[in-house]
Amino acid sequence: MSEHVPGTAPLNGGQESDIYAGIDRNSLIYDSAKKIVLVPQPSHSPNDPYNWSRTKKEFFTIAYGWGCGCVGAVGPLLGGAFVQLAEEFDVSLSTFVSAVQGGAIVAIAVGSLLFNSLAVKYGKRPVYLGTTLGLTISCFWAAGAKSFESFVAARVFCGLCMAPMEALVPASISNIWFVHERGFRTAIFNLGVLGGINLAVPIAAAIIQYSSYHEALYGMGGAFGLTFILVFFWMPETAFKRAALNIDTGRDQNVNDTNPEWKESELQISPSPDEDEPRISWLQELSPWSGYVNHVSFWNTITRPFYLLASPPVLWAVFLFTICISWLVGVSLVISQIFSAPPYNFSVIAVGATNLSSFVASVLGTIVSGPLIDGLITRMSKRNGGIFEPEFRLPIMLTYLLFTSTGFFAWGQSSAVQDPWPVPVIVGLGLINFGAQLGTTGVVTYVVDCHREKAGEAFATMNFVKNMFSFGLTFYMNDWIADQGVRNCFFTIGGITIGITLLTIPMYIFGKRARSWVHRSGLSGRL
Repeated sequence: MSEHVPGTAPLNGGQESDIYAGIDRNSLIYDSAKKIVLVPQPSHSPNDPYNWSRTKKEFFTIAYGWGCGCVGAVGPLLGGAFVQLAEEFDVSLSTFVSAVQGGAIVAIAVGSLLFNSLAVKYGKRPVYLGTTLGLTISCFWAAGAKSFESFVAARVFCGLCMAPMEALVPASISNIWFVHERGFRTAIFNLGVLGGINLAVPIAAAIIQYSSYHEALYGMGGAFGLTFILVFFWMPETAFKRAALNIDTGRDQNVNDTNPEWKESELQISPSPDEDEPRISWLQELSPWSGYVNHVSFWNTITRPFYLLASPPVLWAVFLFTICISWLVGVSLVISQIFSAPPYNFSVIAVGATNLSSFVASVLGTIVSGPLIDGLITRMSKRNGGIFEPEFRLPIMLTYLLFTSTGFFAWGQSSAVQDPWPVPVIVGLGLINFGAQLGTTGVVTYVVDCHREKAGEAFATMNFVKNMFSFGLTFYMNDWIADQGVRNCFFTIGGITIGITLLTIPMYIFGKRARSWVHRSGLSGRL
């Protein structure tokens, strides 16, 4: 019998029975059209998140889409008022930026590890609820802060609470959506984070210029208040221990697995999930905490995400995810420096409005990336005898390489020769963000497919590394442009983007062997 490699699964009813010896293919559960095998296989429990109604799942998607948008927005919210705020608090601009922005970014990195561990022990719902409430408080706190120390503390606390909407949502997506449905829902997650960053800046800039930064923070606090309501009503606990064939994890096909330490995606909320289990009522689902406690070492769950760096798919994803997001952070740090200077001489509102191009590009990327990725894996699986491989997600990275690197070259060149603003803004920023939306969707879905049961740990690691790298950018990005010029800076970034993205080629060729090695080495079992 051939080895069952985690991530590999029958998707179109393939006939390669030697790969899945012992599985009665007639017992597999298909979609409503009876054409696609549901991966993962749902249980017969009415409480299994995979068995939720389509409406309930879509409400869940709307809630995290809005929440991720707010989290994306609150980070760069005050970018247009940094000079004003530094003067008001009587500190230098560099001190203000490193303390306020740098502190928040480091806090996100730490929060990614901390809240992943809490989610492992107590489930995701209490984490989402607690941190969303914390975000609301932090915004009102920052708006009313009277001292620089208090303002910095509020923004650091805000950064800490931002982490779950960045690190835990991909794992939640894998808990309720099947493999062939994740592409679009992951694109919604990315649109929330990236779109929030891009859309908030022009809106906040106008509020700050015509009113004050206090009003912008109060408005952001209100947005998080709405997020808390949506999370409370539309995001029930997704962790569930199901009795079903694990056709995509590589574990033994045993529906009565009694592993005493269930991982984060297998939390046992009900004692006997089967078709006779009573349905959990809507009021019960609204409980902030299901009552679950996983008796696993908290400190072990803090450190074990880093063991996943030994997994080649996760290591590849760390590199790609870091450049996909961190370069966008770098752009946000220097955009005022470029467009406030001659010959553009943009006002605060005009600088903020440049992000509208990025937002439109992100929306277009969402429209394209979901159907493209999900449709591609369905077609490639069919050509592969009905067998799905996570590597079928990777061809989308070609679009990231082409669009984003071209965008960096176009922006660097056009800004250096001082082309009319539509060239760097619409063409350059548009291409960068369109490609980034496609690239991040490909990276996130690939990692989820390779390590579904450890998606939370994987994204905790990815977010930690990404945010620490972004923190480093806050110290040298502006000086880099001042010393070497915008052309050399973004040509270098474009070249680095091409070089790292080309690592996708060996990952596509050897990815299945890498997943097999991770499984055979026992790395998965130690997590």
